[in-house]
Amino acid sequence: MYADRNAWITSLRPGAMGYRRADFLRGGFGALVGIALASLAAQAVPGGPAMLPFIVAPMGASAVLLFAAPASPLAQPWSLLVGNVVSTAVGIGAAQVFDSVTLAAAVAVAVAIPLMMALRCVHPPGGACALFAAVGSSAVAEQGFAFALWPVGVNTVVLLVVAALVNNLTGRPYPHVPPPPPPPQGTDAAPSQRVGVQTEDIRQAMARLDRGLDIMPGDVMTLVREAEAHALDRRFGQLTCGTLMARDVQTARPGDTIYRARMIMNNHHVKVVPVIDDDRHVVGIVTVYDLFNLDVVDLDPISKIMTSPVTTVTVDTPVSELVGLMTDLGLRHLPVVDADGRMAGIITRTELIAVLHQALVES
Repeated sequence: MYADRNAWITSLRPGAMGYRRADFLRGGFGALVGIALASLAAQAVPGGPAMLPFIVAPMGASAVLLFAAPASPLAQPWSLLVGNVVSTAVGIGAAQVFDSVTLAAAVAVAVAIPLMMALRCVHPPGGACALFAAVGSSAVAEQGFAFALWPVGVNTVVLLVVAALVNNLTGRPYPHVPPPPPPPQGTDAAPSQRVGVQTEDIRQAMARLDRGLDIMPGDVMTLVREAEAHALDRRFGQLTCGTLMARDVQTARPGDTIYRARMIMNNHHVKVVPVIDDDRHVVGIVTVYDLFNLDVVDLDPISKIMTSPVTTVTVDTPVSELVGLMTDLGLRHLPVVDADGRMAGIITRTELIAVLHQALVES
C-alpha cells in the first residue's frame, strides 16, 4: 500500500520532455506569428458578422500542438483541419437541435469525439471547437454552419500554413512523415532486421496494450533502432575500427596482373587484396571469388576484375557500425582509411565476430 501511494505521488510530477532551447523559441515564436496572422486573416475576409470573434479560443490549443508537438499524429494537417471544422459543425448542429445549453454542449462533444476517431482526424482542440459552437453567442447561432468556415476554417488554415513555414525553416519537418519501414520480414529482409524488432511487432504490441497510444509505429521503430545502436556503442565503449583493424595489409595496383593477386593470396593466406593508387587511396578490391572469373587470364590487369568503388570505413568509425555493414550489406572485408582517405588497414568478419563473442561472454 505504501509503495502504491509513493507511485501515485510520483505520477503527479512532471515528466522529462527533452525539449531543446530551439524548441522553446520555435514554440513561442510560432504561436506569436500564427495566432496574430490567423486573427488578421479572419478580419480581412469581407462580409463577416461584426459580432463574431476574429479568432476562437481553441486555436490556442491547436497552436500548442503545432509548435510544441508537431510530430504528433494529433497535429498533422488532416487532423487539424478536418478535426476543427467538422467538430465545429457538430457543435452548431447540436445547438440547433437542443434548446438546453447543457445538453447541447454535452452532445456536441460526445458526438465530435467518435466522429473524429472515425474520420481519423482526432485533434483535441476539435472538442473545444464543438463546445464553443454549442454554447456560443447569438452571433454564432446567426452565422450557422458558416461559422465552421469563418472564422474557424480561416483560423485553422492560416495556423497550418504558419506551422509548416516556421517548423520547416527552423529544422523541424512538418507535416511529419515517419521514416520508411525496415525491409519486410522473411528471406528478403536484412539479417539484422530479421533478428530484431519489426514495425509489425510494435504495431501488434500497441494493439495488445489497448491504450490508444498517440504515436506512429514507424516513429517507435526509429526510436528502437537508435536505442539498439546506442546500446552497441555503450557495450563496445570507445572501440573503433582503428583499434581493431589489421595493419599489415598486402595491396596491389590497378595495373598489376591478376597473377600477382593470386600470388599475394596464396603466399600470405588472405582472401582479399585492396587495390590502391600511387597516393594509397583505395580504388578497388579483389577477392578470392573474383579470381574465378572465366573471362580473364592471369596476365590481364587487376582493374579488369576488381570491385570499384569500394565501401570503406575510417579509423574513427565505431565498431558498432560494422554490424550493419557486414551483416546487411554482406561485406566480408572492409578497408580502413585514415583522415586523408589513404589505406590504413583492413577489417574482416573474423575481427567482428571476435568482438561480438567477447561482448556475449562479458554480458
